Amino acid sequence: MEKTLIVQGMTCGHCKMSVEGALKEIDGVSAAEVNLEAGSVDVTYDESKVNIDVMKEAIEEQGYDIEA
Repeated sequence: MEKTLIVQGMTCGHCKMSVEGALKEIDGVSAAEVNLEAGSVDVTYDESKVNIDVMKEAIEEQGYDIEA
């Protein structure tokens, strides 16, 4: 399954690495790619193992806000 999340506050390569790293650590997430210009992250995941709430929490723990 693929989902695009809108993330506020990402401005640089460090932000990109933080968000991608946090998502890739979650069991069930196979890919995460941040687009800084769009302020979004495309996540590929196994919905039988992980849900959007878990991913949002991981991003928020890195200090970023998710747009609903």
